[in-house]
Amino acid sequence: MFETIALRGGLARDVQRHFARLQAGCALLRLNLPLDLAAIERALDEVAVANGLLEGGLRLTLTRGPAPRGLLPKTAARPTLLITGFRLPPVAGPLCVIVSSQIRRDEASPLSRIKSLNYLPNILARLEAEDANADDAILLNRAGLVAEATTGNIFLKRHGKWLTPFVSDGALPGICREKFLEAGQAQEARIDAAWLSSAEAFCIGNVLSVRAVSRIGQVAVPTRDCLRDSLGTGTDIASVPGSG
Repeated sequence: MFETIALRGGLARDVQRHFARLQAGCALLRLNLPLDLAAIERALDEVAVANGLLEGGLRLTLTRGPAPRGLLPKTAARPTLLITGFRLPPVAGPLCVIVSSQIRRDEASPLSRIKSLNYLPNILARLEAEDANADDAILLNRAGLVAEATTGNIFLKRHGKWLTPFVSDGALPGICREKFLEAGQAQEARIDAAWLSSAEAFCIGNVLSVRAVSRIGQVAVPTRDCLRDSLGTGTDIASVPGSG
């Protein structure tokens, strides 16, 4: 399990939301969470201070811990919790993306709803994007509906409304996504892959940034009207150079 937490002004953001998602993942994977919310908040603050970080991110990684060979986990395993801090690269311009032809998101798998370390499908899709000189790849689910990008939730503007895929269609229950939904800035919808070519605007968002998409494959996407990150979940994409 892992969680990537935004650090703004020296403060870890939305720790309660991340902790709730971590708890849900631990319940699914039958992992013991060794610290409570208050202890994790203290640990995050200590890592930020020790690294002299005011802006950037914190990565919390939880594993089952040392164990003998075999698939069946030890019932009395001692979990390992690791927290690292990192700085963010300079803000870049809009993204060019492709629709992955090799990887599909399995919307029926419970793993699609948690941040597990089993990230190989996303890595393979990202490699496919790199081979096509693109920045990211859009993943369709097994039914051919839009689900996710490799590192963020998808927001598509259609008929004047910002839409994001349902969790039941393979979208990760992202923190950034959750906040946009709660604020009424986006709504859930089943997004047909055919809608991508006629999108009025398109964004990929996570807790570290919200980025405009300017091209999907060979199709240009308008960037003059983009979902603003007014909730403090990441970068305001309207201020990104070249995004209009």
